[in-house]
Amino acid sequence: MSAYQKLLLECYLIRDLQNIYALLDWDQQTYMPLNAANDRAAQLTTLAGLVHEKTVSCEFGRLLEQSEKEMKNADPDSDEKALLRVLRRSFDKEQKVPQKLIEQLAETASNAHQAWVKAKENRHFPTFAPLLEKLLDLRREYAACFAPYDNIYDPLLDHFEEGCTSAALDVLFQQMQQELVPLIRQITDAQQADDSFLHQYYDPEKQLRFSEDILHRIGYDFTRGRQDQSVHPFTTGFGINDVRITTKIIPDQPTSVLLSSIHECGHALYEQGIAPHLNRTPLAEGVSLGLHESQSRLWENQVGRSLPFWEYALPLFRNCFPEQLRGVSARQLYAAVNKVQPSLIRTEADEVTYNLHIILRYEMEKELLTGKIAVRDAAEAWNEKSRKLLGITPDHDSDGILQDIHWSMGEFGYFPTYALGNIYAAMIWEKAEETIPGLNDSIRTGDFQPLLTFLRERIHCHGAKYTPLQTLKLATGKDHIEPACLIRQFKQKYFALIQE
Repeated sequence: MSAYQKLLLECYLIRDLQNIYALLDWDQQTYMPLNAANDRAAQLTTLAGLVHEKTVSCEFGRLLEQSEKEMKNADPDSDEKALLRVLRRSFDKEQKVPQKLIEQLAETASNAHQAWVKAKENRHFPTFAPLLEKLLDLRREYAACFAPYDNIYDPLLDHFEEGCTSAALDVLFQQMQQELVPLIRQITDAQQADDSFLHQYYDPEKQLRFSEDILHRIGYDFTRGRQDQSVHPFTTGFGINDVRITTKIIPDQPTSVLLSSIHECGHALYEQGIAPHLNRTPLAEGVSLGLHESQSRLWENQVGRSLPFWEYALPLFRNCFPEQLRGVSARQLYAAVNKVQPSLIRTEADEVTYNLHIILRYEMEKELLTGKIAVRDAAEAWNEKSRKLLGITPDHDSDGILQDIHWSMGEFGYFPTYALGNIYAAMIWEKAEETIPGLNDSIRTGDFQPLLTFLRERIHCHGAKYTPLQTLKLATGKDHIEPACLIRQFKQKYFALIQE
C-alpha cells in the first residue's frame, strides 16, 4: 500500500470523528435533554482532542510528506494534488495549536451554548457574558499561535475564508456602507408596500409543511437529509449523504420560516452536490464559508425573493392559507417580501439592510478581540452601533447582542462571510442569467433544475478541491470579488419596485 493510500485511510478516520462531533452538536441544538449538557460538553471535548491529536500526529505528518513525494509529478489539477494541498495547509496550521487549547475551546463552546440559550430566553446578557469573556480569551490565545500578523482578526478570518484579511474587509465594508446607506434611505423614503397580510396568524404546522414542499421542489433530497427546528436555524452534514437543516417558525411571519428554510436548503444543496468520490475526505465540504453563504443567499434572495418564484409559489401558498391570502396577487406578495425597512434581527432583515447587520458584527468582533470594547460594555456598544448603522435601538438583549448563536460557538471571524456570500451570489446569479436560456421563465414554471445543474457543475461538485477565488472563477469567469455587482442588482430591482 502506498503512502498516499495510507494517508487516505487516516483522512477517512479523522473525517468520521469530525462527523460524529457534528452529529453530537446537532443533537445538542435540537433534541438533547437539558440536563445532558455537562455530559455532552465532555463528549465534545474528548472528540475535539482526538481529532486534533490524529491531525497533527508525527505519523500523519510522515505520511503527508511521503505522499507529497509520491505525487510530485501528478497532474496539478488532480484530486490527489488538491487533497495534499488542503492537508498541508491544515497540518501546518494545526501543528501550531496546542491540543489543550482545542479541548478548552470545545468544552467552553458547549457550555457557552447552554448559557446563551438561557440568556436569550431571559433577555439577560450578563448570564452569557462570563462565557463570552472566556471564549474571547481562548480565541486570542488561538490567534497568538499564528503571530506575527497584521491584525489579530486575520488568523480567525482565514479559518473561514482562505486568504481574506481584515485590511481588505475594512476597504470593502467602507465602500458597501457608503453605497448602502443612501440607497436604503432612497428606498425607504419612497412609498412602501403593504405587507400587513403577512403579519397575522399562520398555522405553524402548515408553515412547516409548505416550506418542506418548496424544499422538495427546489431539489433538497430528503432521503439524504431532514428538517428540524432549533433556536437558531443552521445546516450541518455528517457526510454528503446526511446533510440536515433546521428552521424556526414565527406564527405571524410565514415568509420567515420559508426564506430561512430556503436559505439552509442552499447550504445543503451544496453539500449534497459534492462529487461522491470525495466523500470522507477534507475535500467533501464547501471551499469557504463565503462560497457556502453564496449558495444559501442566492437561493434565498435571487430566487426566493423574486417575482418569478412567487408567480409559481403563490398558488401553493394560498392552498395552505386561503383566508390569509385571499385577493393577494403574486406582485403584491413579491413587493411585500421585498419591503426594505431597517430591523433589529439579522435573520429577518431584508436583503439590502442585511449587510449593515454584518458590518455591525464585524466591528464588534474586532473591538472585542482587541479590548477596545470590554465584555461588560458589549451590550451597550451593540445598541449604539445598531442606532448608528440601522437607525434603531434594541429594547432588550435578545433583540440585540444575544440574537446570534455564533459567538457562543467561539466562531469569531465567521460573520464577514455572509456579506462576502451576498457579493458572490450576485456574481454567480449574473453568470447564471447569461448562461441559462430563460432562467426566470423556468423558475416561473417551478423548474429549478436548470439553475441547480448550473450550480452543481460549476461549484458543488468540486467541494474544496480549489481555492475560494479559483472556485469563483470556475463559476463566474472572474477571480476577484465585485461588490458593484450586488449594488447594481439592488438598484435595478428596488428602483423598479419604487416606480410601480
